[in-house]
Amino acid sequence: MKGTILILDDNSSVLTALEMLLQNEFNAVFTLRNPNCLISSLEKYHPDVVLLDMNFKAGMNTGNEGIFWLKEIHKVDPNVRVVMITAYGDIELAVKAVKEGAFDFILKPWDNNKLISILKAAVKQGKSKSENTTSGSATNDRNQDSGPSSPLLIGQSEPMKKVMELVKKVAATDANIFISGENGTGKELIAREIHRHSKRKREAMVSVDMGAISSSLFESELFGHTKGSFTDAKEDRIGKFETANKGTLFLDEIGNLPLPLQAKLLSTLQNRTIVKLGSNQAVPIDIRLISATNKDLNAMVAEGQFREDLLYRINTISINLPPLRERGIDIALLSEFFLKKYASKYDKKGIRLNQKAIQKLLNYNWPGNVRELQHTIEKAVILSDNKVLSSENFTLNESTPTEKIDLQNKTIEEMEKAMILASIDAEKGNMSAVAKKLGISRPTLYKKLKSFDD
Repeated sequence: MKGTILILDDNSSVLTALEMLLQNEFNAVFTLRNPNCLISSLEKYHPDVVLLDMNFKAGMNTGNEGIFWLKEIHKVDPNVRVVMITAYGDIELAVKAVKEGAFDFILKPWDNNKLISILKAAVKQGKSKSENTTSGSATNDRNQDSGPSSPLLIGQSEPMKKVMELVKKVAATDANIFISGENGTGKELIAREIHRHSKRKREAMVSVDMGAISSSLFESELFGHTKGSFTDAKEDRIGKFETANKGTLFLDEIGNLPLPLQAKLLSTLQNRTIVKLGSNQAVPIDIRLISATNKDLNAMVAEGQFREDLLYRINTISINLPPLRERGIDIALLSEFFLKKYASKYDKKGIRLNQKAIQKLLNYNWPGNVRELQHTIEKAVILSDNKVLSSENFTLNESTPTEKIDLQNKTIEEMEKAMILASIDAEKGNMSAVAKKLGISRPTLYKKLKSFDD
């Protein structure tokens, strides 16, 4: 793969091993033992990715040195992607690294395939962003609300990585996308991310809440109307389909659409034309359709509540968003994102979560998903008089079933093992259900279980 990797680690054996591993995967691989030479090496080699150790002094495992050099790298070149590597891992350190702008985080001893995959993804993302910056952007401001600070892009869990990989694959096409998931999982954010990476990104994305449109206003809202077509139609009006022409139309809560209106929608999608209320003239439309709902449309089809032909029409590609309770470390990462956001909004800078607070947030089931987490963090920031938020600052619905996993003072490998064993217990040994819940394949699950016995 085209790309230049710079490795900074004080261990010569690590440098040798990494150089041998990566030299056949990338154009150029450079190694460095002394962090004081980092800035000059950036200017000399112009790397796409820096693989950065977090500790350089013997006996130190705070990660502060790595965080310092991460910031220095981004001062020199914000487009360089930085992957942190360390032998010491805990939740707070992982969260801190990602929070400060690291692309990803990996522990020693590393998995070769995983490390190569992470570095290739980092190179690809860096080059993509650089090309976009070079070519300039004429994107309308209304299409800019899912940028780097969006909660959408905060996720290192395997289920969310799979979602984002699928998003990148389908975004460049014009295929109809159907997004499913519980309330509060971020379906509209995913729709905006698809639009942002599509060929239509310079055009509008128009969102419509299908459940909020009354039957009497359906045609007017979606297709528009002509002056005098009904009482109070005092002028011509353009509908949502025509507004989204050449762009993306997002039909949210499509499962709430009554059957008679489903037939009208299906006809429009099949013919790719609209007829305004009060007019007989067919108007061609060119839209990219994305639909979403929290309902089970297949079950609704079986019950006669949703048209099967409409489901086929909107469901060329299906994306299922995992609930927050299945996203592991993303809970901590999102908590830090919202904490920073509301600390700034309410002028409480410097506020942070302690380990017990993170533990409590990780253990909670989050029936309201990301939206509930956001409101929970905002409330805690508003009500707290201290710089450090503890578990007592978070009032959660403790009656909600939770999977109690003690993650305090554990490495990432130990946390992973605890989560897998807890899932096996919750699913009563059903390995297929466990694999699905964790977002991994059954062979991967068995491989991980075998490693626990090694």
